[in-house]
Amino acid sequence: MKPDLSPEDALRLNVLLAGELHAVRIDEGAMTLHALTPRGEARVALHRNCRPDLYAMRVRELLGGHALGSPGGYPVHLRRWTRMGQTSPQNLAAMLKLGEPEAVTAVALAPTLTDEIARRAWWALPTMEVARDMLAHRAVCEGAMGKVLADFLIEHLPFEEDPIQAMNSIRAVIGADLLDAAASEQLWAKAKRRPHYFLGFLEHRPDALPTEGERPLPGEVAAQAAAGDGWARQLARCYAPSGQSFLRAAEMALEKPPAHEAVYLLLDILGAYFAPVRAAAAMAGIPDELRREAAAMSALSRLSNADAEPILTRTTAVGPLMRRHLEPLFEPLLVHIRTLRGQS
Repeated sequence: MKPDLSPEDALRLNVLLAGELHAVRIDEGAMTLHALTPRGEARVALHRNCRPDLYAMRVRELLGGHALGSPGGYPVHLRRWTRMGQTSPQNLAAMLKLGEPEAVTAVALAPTLTDEIARRAWWALPTMEVARDMLAHRAVCEGAMGKVLADFLIEHLPFEEDPIQAMNSIRAVIGADLLDAAASEQLWAKAKRRPHYFLGFLEHRPDALPTEGERPLPGEVAAQAAAGDGWARQLARCYAPSGQSFLRAAEMALEKPPAHEAVYLLLDILGAYFAPVRAAAAMAGIPDELRREAAAMSALSRLSNADAEPILTRTTAVGPLMRRHLEPLFEPLLVHIRTLRGQS
């Protein structure tokens, strides 16, 4: 038989639940329940009469009964809501009253997340994962919480040991358009030592990168580009200062991808950048001296994550060993990029 809550806890928690409650979190180590209310934060010291995990479960059953109308309402109700698409702001608000970290994560991912619900969720579980998930929502990016979450991710980036999660933090902040000019410059400089940082820039700002030189475009190609020729326009894009920065950053990222996810993303980014070439007319109008560059663009335009699957699905290696497996795929790509940079 499961133990009941201590009489003191039952009384104090029921008084708390009788008022307006925005979110709950439970510190099992300190045996304390924290509650977010319109008046601020309240704390309830818990007086357990059994193992901490069992007592916390009993507390959560009380919270579930109040928030969802059924003890043990999580995760059964959560699964039902997910299946039925019942993720209204009201349902999300209820899930934040359960004291369940998994429920907060589900709220952060919900398509109907609002800025106010994001504020409550952030109080309940202020982690880098939750920040990244919530920045995927336009309502949050444009609300008061957007900058709070972006600043947190950038501030804590040096402490993120997983390179893929660090990469995803940068993608989230740049994708939300919440990185100011000074922070962009600093992050771009750091990316030269950690090339996987470049991927967020390449994905979301391919034509607005810090510039590091350009290549003069032959006059006849400029004229063709102005006339709307697809090959010439893409070549002009590559020759532009931002295009040369894109190519250099992509080259560095290809030389040192840390793990599978970075490889897949980089190949998709390259394919998307050169995608206009796929629909371009035949290379008849390209001068002979630029045929190698046109061929390089054509090869890069066909890239996607599927090109790495035959290699990466057969290995769990990361770092240098993974890169050795990828050499047959990457070496030709590096040649194409260097060709477009005027280096081969």
